[in-house]
Amino acid sequence: MASNLHRNPPFRAEHLGSLLRPENLLKTRADLDDGKVQQQQLTSVEDTAVKDIVDLQIKLGFHPISDGEYRRHMFWGTFFPGMEGFKEIKNPDVDIFRMYMPDIAAFTESGHKPGESVICTGKIKHIGSTYVEQWNYLKSIVPKERVHECKITMAAPEWYHMRYKEGKAYPKDLYPSDKEYFADIAKAYQTELQILYDNGLRNVQIDDPNLAYFCSEKMLAGWAKDPLNTKTSDQTLDDYIDLYNACISKRPSDMHVGVHLCRGNFVNSRHFSEGGYDRVAKKLFQNLHVNTYYLEYDTPRSGGFEPLKSLPKNKNVILGVITSKFPEMEDIEEMKKKVYQAAKYVADGNNESKKDALQRLGVSPQCGFASHSSGNAVKRDDMVKKLRLVRKLADSVWLGEP
Repeated sequence: MASNLHRNPPFRAEHLGSLLRPENLLKTRADLDDGKVQQQQLTSVEDTAVKDIVDLQIKLGFHPISDGEYRRHMFWGTFFPGMEGFKEIKNPDVDIFRMYMPDIAAFTESGHKPGESVICTGKIKHIGSTYVEQWNYLKSIVPKERVHECKITMAAPEWYHMRYKEGKAYPKDLYPSDKEYFADIAKAYQTELQILYDNGLRNVQIDDPNLAYFCSEKMLAGWAKDPLNTKTSDQTLDDYIDLYNACISKRPSDMHVGVHLCRGNFVNSRHFSEGGYDRVAKKLFQNLHVNTYYLEYDTPRSGGFEPLKSLPKNKNVILGVITSKFPEMEDIEEMKKKVYQAAKYVADGNNESKKDALQRLGVSPQCGFASHSSGNAVKRDDMVKKLRLVRKLADSVWLGEP
């Protein structure tokens, strides 16, 4: 349980992990898919690209350094297909999906269907980390005194459960109910986190658009109308929070774990859902045992800051007030006002001063710049300007703090 406030990480100026890939990296990965180059050539290009993006982050004054997710196609990486009992499927039958899930609905409404997914086909077992090699390279190229600050992003534990219709997420002859299925998912996360910890990782961010779907009235209406569902959306959210807590229950006390919520960040800056945090705030902030919440707050579709009244004194919030989706620059004075507005609600909820509340806040873009390897509708120069603005905003509120 997150009993004590964890600081540094998180930091006053954060970013969410994924950064725009250089063109030569995208081309080399495409060439690998076409059989024109070998994996060794791609790895060499990745290594150089990661070094360059790490240097940029340090130059811009960021402490939670990531590898930009440069070795991944999508933000969630290969954790699930890397486990025994899961299989990646191409062109899955759309009948297995809850069609009212915002990302699934967005694909089908535009005449497309999910090109791939991962589904449970056997007993789940962790058989080796797919993150640790990425982590070990990252830690090898930063100063030793900065290793504990570096960040790895991970997939959400319910990612390949929520999207599937009742009864489609796993074989019933292997898992009689969600309880048994979730227990094996939790064991796998516990193993993964321990491996990463043993290799020096102290800063984890779990990326989870699914939790933000519980803020979407459209999704909730679809859930309520679905005759296959045996639980309400509120009961399911409770189950997912319990799953999260089981996944991170054995982490050492000096391992910082945060969760990032957004409403979609697909190719060309597309979002999938809308809705404020109001209906989930109490459960999310008080029952989920993470240290930090990285929250989307760059547009009105995320609602207001009132839900932050439910944030307890031992939790942090990173306010995603700068958009990574579009190149237009925010006004720093307006962003400062937002930070102070958020602090007021945190303070009101805890009967404390705004100054004390500010000690648990930081700022960031609302999401990554390239959740999908193709990236958002911004150029590299735009990304750099946005990151500089995040750092400048943090310095204007918390002068001299990392």
